[in-house]
Amino acid sequence: MTAYATDGWTALGDPTRRTIFERIVARPRSVTELADGLPVSRPAVSQHLRVLRQAGLVVVRRVGKRSIYAVDRDGLAALRAELDQYWSDALAGYARAVEQSRQEEP
Repeated sequence: MTAYATDGWTALGDPTRRTIFERIVARPRSVTELADGLPVSRPAVSQHLRVLRQAGLVVVRRVGKRSIYAVDRDGLAALRAELDQYWSDALAGYARAVEQSRQEEP
């Protein structure tokens, strides 16, 4: 487990962590619910959740004695904004390449 994974991209780079996040996206869940069916222990799931929290992708709230994890909408929106910027840059680069090839045509 990488303790330095505090940005969303790095946090989601781990396949187990991404699976945990996908389950939380579907609906808020407890550690026990998240650990069911995973090939890792509940303590390992808790460590993955800590990384996701540090990355700003999940939030936790107490419901009685249970901790319920949910998607941090603001953190996910920030990740989406980064992805949108990459996409915009890629499209702009493609447009420049097409325009340049048109100008080079005889």
